[in-house]
Amino acid sequence: MTTFDERVVAPPALRLVRSPGVYRPQSDTWLLAAVAATAGIPASAKVLDICTGTGALAITAAMLGARDVTAIDVCRRAVVSARLNAWLNGQRIKAMHGSMLALPASAEFDVVLANPPYVPSPAETVTRGRRRAWNAGTDGRALLDPICHSLPVLLRPNGFALIVHSTVSGVDKSLRQLRAGGLRAEVVAGSRIPFGPVMRERAGFLTRQGLIEAGQRHEDLVVIRADRS
Repeated sequence: MTTFDERVVAPPALRLVRSPGVYRPQSDTWLLAAVAATAGIPASAKVLDICTGTGALAITAAMLGARDVTAIDVCRRAVVSARLNAWLNGQRIKAMHGSMLALPASAEFDVVLANPPYVPSPAETVTRGRRRAWNAGTDGRALLDPICHSLPVLLRPNGFALIVHSTVSGVDKSLRQLRAGGLRAEVVAGSRIPFGPVMRERAGFLTRQGLIEAGQRHEDLVVIRADRS
């Protein structure tokens, strides 16, 4: 596994604007971008970026030479932001409004990138507006589970997926689900970062749930690579 420190997990040279309520690219975004840059995305690749937000990862894939990049998000403002950012960076992507679960059965991709919401949230937490960019149910897997189950269908033969999430959201569960779908899956990169405002505010809940140690104020991000034969 490749370990990145915060000096490495830094924003690339992208021009990004962000509409109110759209997820701001952070360490998880740049960790996944760094791994994508070394993953060997083929020049002819058809790429899907799930939960695109500002489009940073989709634009990165286009910059890496992918010929056909689709970005999808349930937030209309994110779609608008992704389209504008692609134009600002001189790249062509297709930004779509909707859920990846609504993609047609015929949709297959050589590469899938995913930085979904993964922060565990108390049951009573409201998930709307900008909060839906990180709140992901009591175990943090409201979108991770559907993504892991869908990847065997979304990936073409010899295709691969890169997924980033925190260890508090169940890395072993992601690996089991991906492998159960016939994919080869392993953790290929990680980075330890200090808690941001959301994780600091939620530390008590995470401790009670047994997801972090008492007094813990950092989280470990991981990137999982899943390959289809």
